[in-house]
Amino acid sequence: MVVGLALVTTAHSRPVLPGDGGDLTSSVIMSPTATIVLRHGKERSLRRRHPWVFAGAIDRVVGSAEPGATVQVSAADGSFLAWAAYNPASQIAARVWSFDAAATVDADFIAARVHQAAAARADVAACSDAARLVFAESDGLPGVIIDRYASVVVLELTTAGADRWRPALVEACRSLEGVDSIYERSDVDIRGREGLPQRAGLLWGAEPPATVVIGEHGATYGLDVRVGHKTGFYLDQREARRAVAALAPGRRVLNMFGYTGAFSVVATLAGARGVTTVDSSAPALALAADNLRRNGLEATGLVTADAFGELRRLRDVAARFDLIIVDPPKLVQRSHHLDKGARAYKDLNWLAFGLLNPGGILVTFSCSGVLGAELHQKIVADAALDAGREA
Repeated sequence: MVVGLALVTTAHSRPVLPGDGGDLTSSVIMSPTATIVLRHGKERSLRRRHPWVFAGAIDRVVGSAEPGATVQVSAADGSFLAWAAYNPASQIAARVWSFDAAATVDADFIAARVHQAAAARADVAACSDAARLVFAESDGLPGVIIDRYASVVVLELTTAGADRWRPALVEACRSLEGVDSIYERSDVDIRGREGLPQRAGLLWGAEPPATVVIGEHGATYGLDVRVGHKTGFYLDQREARRAVAALAPGRRVLNMFGYTGAFSVVATLAGARGVTTVDSSAPALALAADNLRRNGLEATGLVTADAFGELRRLRDVAARFDLIIVDPPKLVQRSHHLDKGARAYKDLNWLAFGLLNPGGILVTFSCSGVLGAELHQKIVADAALDAGREA
């Protein structure tokens, strides 16, 4: 059986401290100062509520607007389409705040959107004190990611419009119950496409502890909001971890790209016969060891190694497993890397199929958005065929 799941990740690099990119306490007055007029026919996607305006769709800009400023978007005939954040430095020149002509994009608007999004995720509290509260465009806040880890809130701002509203976003997060710290992790490569520097650092409240501890489905995890992958933890794998827990009892498990060891923790707690965790990062495996011990488990089976090389080594020694988890980082960064990345995904899954016992389970992931779910499924199917396995 093959279980195919997908997630989204972000890459990180050298941060810039908050003081390097603007004063958090400065006021922001965001009244529309310009109108973007689209070329004839380019309004169709916005009328269907697509929240982006590409630079090539713009006929002219009436008035002036700084990057991140709120502008009106109009069709070629002058009819209103949306209020949006404008950025002439980006290929996505405008990102929609609202399609309502009567809306006013101000601090109250931002706060209302944050609270509405947080309320929509309130049910997560039944199983975890960590959750993604704001999913950018999906919650009407383009470029805004807000993750909560117990009393620590982490902001990731990836667009000029989101960056401009940082003070209002901080105030909105401060008003959430039980928040002690607000930390920024806008240290992502995509900000470069918006003409923005990378930023990371404390925005409000107490400095977060070196290890923030959260709970999820009865397990406990430590994470680092300062330098951890994404904003510190793979929150989007919550249901995948529960699925692995259901599959693991009595099985011998191989967890590739183990990172914090979360899959290893749930598999061991569920009664796996043995778990091997592989990651190329020694610090990541140290955190995985801590998480195993944090849950009263022995920190065993941790292997620091390149995944491709370790899978081949295991093949050569005829190792076999009943459940294999393959959750690699993004292997396709851009569309022109698709062929090379697809070969890498196929290689990983081909090697994994070869290590499965009959009746074994492969849980495999892709976080490369340009790959697409259908292509990922075809790659896994081809890997099974080449490995001579029915799946």
